[in-house]
Amino acid sequence: MIKYTRFFLTLLFAVSSLAAFSQATSSSPYSRFGLGDISPQLMPQNIGIGGIGVATNRISLFNNINVINPASYAAIGITTIDVGVYSNFVTFNQTGQASQTDKNFRLSHVAFGIPVSKHSALSFGLLPYSERGYNYKKSVNNLGTNSPADTNVTNYNYSGDGGLSKAYIGYGFTVAKHLLLGGNVSYIFGNLKDISTTEIPGLVGTFNTRIEQSNAIGGLNYDYGAQYSFDFSDTKHLILGYSASVGSKIGSTSSYIVSQYTKDAQGNNNIAVDSVVSKQGAKGKLQLPAINRFGISFQDDGKFLVGADYSMGKWSDLSISDVNQGLQNSRTINVGAQYTPNINTLRNYLATVDYRIGGIYDETYMMVNNTRIKRYAITAGLGLPLRPSQDGLSFYKINIAAEVGVRGTLANGLVKENYVNLHLGFVINDRWFRKYKFD
Repeated sequence: MIKYTRFFLTLLFAVSSLAAFSQATSSSPYSRFGLGDISPQLMPQNIGIGGIGVATNRISLFNNINVINPASYAAIGITTIDVGVYSNFVTFNQTGQASQTDKNFRLSHVAFGIPVSKHSALSFGLLPYSERGYNYKKSVNNLGTNSPADTNVTNYNYSGDGGLSKAYIGYGFTVAKHLLLGGNVSYIFGNLKDISTTEIPGLVGTFNTRIEQSNAIGGLNYDYGAQYSFDFSDTKHLILGYSASVGSKIGSTSSYIVSQYTKDAQGNNNIAVDSVVSKQGAKGKLQLPAINRFGISFQDDGKFLVGADYSMGKWSDLSISDVNQGLQNSRTINVGAQYTPNINTLRNYLATVDYRIGGIYDETYMMVNNTRIKRYAITAGLGLPLRPSQDGLSFYKINIAAEVGVRGTLANGLVKENYVNLHLGFVINDRWFRKYKFD
């Protein structure tokens, strides 16, 4: 047990340190819209099975933390700790442009689940909520006049960074033998920044324009959920699940600065000449969308699990600093399965491994150039058990998941993204606070 605990603590401090010094975020131009790229808020064991989680709690007899449905906490029977890292590799393609590849790395989650009673448990942790990071340029000839005599080019540059995090605490409990209920209180916080510039490099002495808009965001949000189990035997269960995120309003402090500047002979920006507009510290509200999730799963404990989720997000309600963002309502379908050949064997390690696969269809909240931005992905994963402690009271598992997908399209001058997301998590199930008996 000691060596695994040391491994876990070493991993925890290592990834925490990397997260503290690394500012890697999304690099997608689509993160410009809304709150950026929304993180799944799922652990690798759920991502490997297509991102299903509304109707899952224990997976392959292991206690798991499932944030998207807090009712699942009621199934946590021993102390559970889950920490993980995430990496992203993406290639951007656009008609008439050379492809570009980028990669990112960050801490993905730190979460704890602690039983309160035989049929209830508390969970708390920190996860990413959204990521923003983009930088692209659009050039227009003839200053937009279409005059052959005008050979000047206008460059429009767009960039942004930042993101939101979610610190949560939740409680799940059993109401009746088959019914689980739960809720989360979350504090969503972070900063979002967008910068756009207009430059005419061919006209010497021309003032260029820079618009910088940022929002410091912080406030409470709420999730709730339920799961109902139909037990066909001691090991076979059909679970129906529902969870929702409340469309609450949280605080937003914005700044909006419009400035003018020139460039030196080397093409570097000089200090801004003046600020045409400067509005800082304006208080407002950010209206989050209401999100509803429905799920179904069937599980034969320790052998297999299959399930599906359907989610709807009312992103058309999203407003930042009281300005509606003009987004579309989203819908997502997740399907997945897991198979464990023989969880009890002592002779064949590969037979004790969890093998996972899944698929995702996502109609995102973005409509760009009259084109709906969609995402298609397949997922795969492994649950690798480690040797338990000598007293048989502590259990460990490494979860690996990969998501390979496509977002966007080459039509209408848009960007098509081919991406690979990799997730690595370490889970410990341990019996804390146990009473020792002496003969």
